[in-house]
Amino acid sequence: MRSVPLLFALILALAAPLKGASAQEKLTLLLDWFVNPDHAPLIVAEEAGFFAKHGLEVEMIQPADPNDPPKLVAAGRADLAVSYQPQLHLQTAAGLPLARIGTLVATPLNTLVVLADGPVRSLADLKGRKVGFSVSGTEEAVLGTMLRSAGLSLDDVDLVNVNFSLSPSLISGQVDAVIGAYRNFELNQMDIVGHPGRAFYPEEHGVPVIDQLIYVAHRDRLDDPRFTAFLRAVEEATTYLLNHPQESWEMFIGTDPELDDELNRRAWADTLPRFALRPAALDVGRYRRFAVFLEEAGLIQDPPPVETYAVDLEP
Repeated sequence: MRSVPLLFALILALAAPLKGASAQEKLTLLLDWFVNPDHAPLIVAEEAGFFAKHGLEVEMIQPADPNDPPKLVAAGRADLAVSYQPQLHLQTAAGLPLARIGTLVATPLNTLVVLADGPVRSLADLKGRKVGFSVSGTEEAVLGTMLRSAGLSLDDVDLVNVNFSLSPSLISGQVDAVIGAYRNFELNQMDIVGHPGRAFYPEEHGVPVIDQLIYVAHRDRLDDPRFTAFLRAVEEATTYLLNHPQESWEMFIGTDPELDDELNRRAWADTLPRFALRPAALDVGRYRRFAVFLEEAGLIQDPPPVETYAVDLEP
């Protein structure tokens, strides 16, 4: 608790764990990527003692492959994973026994980005141009919907797999636009290196709003009391983070000096308003609408009821 005021630290130290999760029960959480500002509530929950207050010892693991965490949870090799709402729909439709138990980032982060001083001033200007992508399927469905809002289709653009090299491929001129760039990272990264970008937001062009980052658990283990304790700890950490952003930033960079750079500082500020204030709360309609979107795009068939793959664990 490096940066927590003494009185606050004493309060946390004296607080009793919640019923249902005995003191210092271990829980494994697989992250979706390397530690970054998207994970701020988790870092604050650990560093400020909120996990400990709720009787948890949480081991956060950065994946070697970002595709692995949900699969490892489904296989029973980890308790929780940070994942993405679109992937949850696809994976549960494919038979993985997963369920969303909470939300980390409650707004979309993905965008379609072009160079601010480039020739693309509107989506209609993408006709005949190259669009880079990293993940086929969902990103193509999102792009196709955005293009339709401008009277175009996927046939009007040339799709190029840039293999997660989004901003470099755009800056180098390999492509004219990229789909899937994060508004809190790639836009800042491009501005820092002197090539500012312009974003087109999917939710403003016909794509249903999503929870960008979520917590998933094995569907058969939803009665685990550690999960409720985890979500309450994260909720308290998020409140503290919003009330004390500078102290929380110092906790964040205190875990690894390499995190203290311009990109992370900018992304930190841009991400703060996007964290879920009530991580356990579920918007059933949001999940139902996106399932319909994926079905209409031909990516899933006969979506199951939302309650089979997304739950609110709070009574």
